Amino acid sequence: MKHIRNFCIIAHIDHGKSTLADRLLEYTNTISQRESQAQLLDNMDLERERGITIKSHAIQMNYKVGEIEYNFNLIDTPGHVDFSYEVSRSIAACEGALLIVDASQGIQAQTISNLYLALEHDLEIIPILNKMDLPGAMPEEVKDQIIDLIGCKREDIIPASGKTGLGIPDIIQAIVDRVPAPVGDPDAPLQALIFDSVFNPFRGIIAYYKVVNGEIKKGDKVKFINTGKQYLADEVGILKLDMSPRKVVKTGDVGYIISGIKEAREVKVGDTITTVDRPSLVSIQGFEEVKPMVFAGIYPVDTDEFEELREAMHKLQLNDASIVFEPESSAALGFGFRCGFLGMLHMEIIQERLEREFDMTVITTVPNVSYIAYTTKGDKVIVNNPSDLPDPSKLDSVEEPFIKANIITKAEFVGPVMSLCIQKRGIIANQSYLTSDRVELVFEMPMGEIVFDFYDKLKTISKGYASFDYHQIGYRKSDLVRLDVLLNEEPVDALSSLIHRSNAYDFGKKICEKLRELIPRQQFEIKIQASIGAKVIARETLSALRKDVTAKCYGGDISRKRKLLEKQKQGKKRMRQVGNVEIPQTAFMAVLKLD
Repeated sequence: MKHIRNFCIIAHIDHGKSTLADRLLEYTNTISQRESQAQLLDNMDLERERGITIKSHAIQMNYKVGEIEYNFNLIDTPGHVDFSYEVSRSIAACEGALLIVDASQGIQAQTISNLYLALEHDLEIIPILNKMDLPGAMPEEVKDQIIDLIGCKREDIIPASGKTGLGIPDIIQAIVDRVPAPVGDPDAPLQALIFDSVFNPFRGIIAYYKVVNGEIKKGDKVKFINTGKQYLADEVGILKLDMSPRKVVKTGDVGYIISGIKEAREVKVGDTITTVDRPSLVSIQGFEEVKPMVFAGIYPVDTDEFEELREAMHKLQLNDASIVFEPESSAALGFGFRCGFLGMLHMEIIQERLEREFDMTVITTVPNVSYIAYTTKGDKVIVNNPSDLPDPSKLDSVEEPFIKANIITKAEFVGPVMSLCIQKRGIIANQSYLTSDRVELVFEMPMGEIVFDFYDKLKTISKGYASFDYHQIGYRKSDLVRLDVLLNEEPVDALSSLIHRSNAYDFGKKICEKLRELIPRQQFEIKIQASIGAKVIARETLSALRKDVTAKCYGGDISRKRKLLEKQKQGKKRMRQVGNVEIPQTAFMAVLKLD
């Protein structure tokens, strides 16, 4: 066991984690020349197309240092703030972390938040300065930043380059010397922590775990402590590039188990596996429950596909434990699910994965966050959907979630960044200079304001130099109103939103203008209105398409034409009473991009 090293790679987006992982795999001869390709561990099409890591990937490497053969279990993690839950799970299965910092960009917000996650779990941190081969690298300045951040010695920082392979032998040596071997008792009852799972259509559900105490053998009867279910371990093994079966997986190792589990609900990330013969009575602690930040409805385009969508969501949840969902129904869209995501990118990725991996075409409603409403009787109502908000006459107050946002940017962009945050109802809490050119701004702002397009705007005004990280700090009272959109005096529940009273008039006006452009014209007039309660605050009218009924009349008396026009008028009246307006999917999505 003392020759096992479990470590993960943490960094900000685009600091070269996956590329460095490629070099480590090549250096330890885990993969042959034939198998090697760029970002080898990113095996999802989406990850390759976008050049981002979405899932954590575990792989074992064997390497001889001197006379001793070591087992390295490496987990490559995502860098995007929306996938920080993946990072926290990977960290729970490790004893050390490679903290990678881009030599040309320096320390960014996500570097800091991932570092704090690792320090909370008492991991050994190995700082690495990556991309040393770039002409814009500033090694000395960035080293100063790293020393300020983690208080290490200057000579502990390893210069490296994932592209050219510089510094890879030093990294391997540092992992052997600095990362502690896993602690555990090989003779104790089995305790293995599940940190991930995947669905295989032929073999059922495969769970990935780290053995903390004891060992797991092929053919053992095992039990999952939280769910209480028992299974037979048909196959156990370790994770190489593919799964490689073993007779036994020992203490400190990271492995997989196939036991013919069919139901997605039976595998919970963070659960503990133990044996039936010598059960361990306690489960392993250390997993936080995921806190979704953004809520949106996902509905099948064809209402008959509701059950298939449910299956698809369960299978996705296996692979991505950070998505939570519950069934809900909407008057406009039928039956669907209310889903919680960690952010807008996460939502986009889930929607795309549903379409690619499960062939489901879905409609996503306007994303929002959850609020707490208090009625005049003193009842507390959790509002996930604007339609859940109590009637204004019974409403006492509404509280909305606030976050603490840390933004790190260059000094020249401080003005625009501040004005963007203040426009989003942010209150500045702190401003500190990390170096002469880098500023950290701390804002307290409403979660609802950053859900739509805050991150994109921040990147635009700072020319891509600002990095952003946030965490929730609780609920505060706000003057919020529900803005309803009415089409021909019928409310469309999928388009209503909760919004601050000061922004309601502008937002209502914009939404009506946008819908007027997007809704196709009908043979009757369509009224588009935005209202707060009974008070209409904006209105646009989509005029009717007129069918030329007199086209077939040529010559003859005017009374013939008039008779036809009168008949048309009667029909128009009847049409307006029963007229039904179809809203295209573009209209739902356009509401997000109003600015």
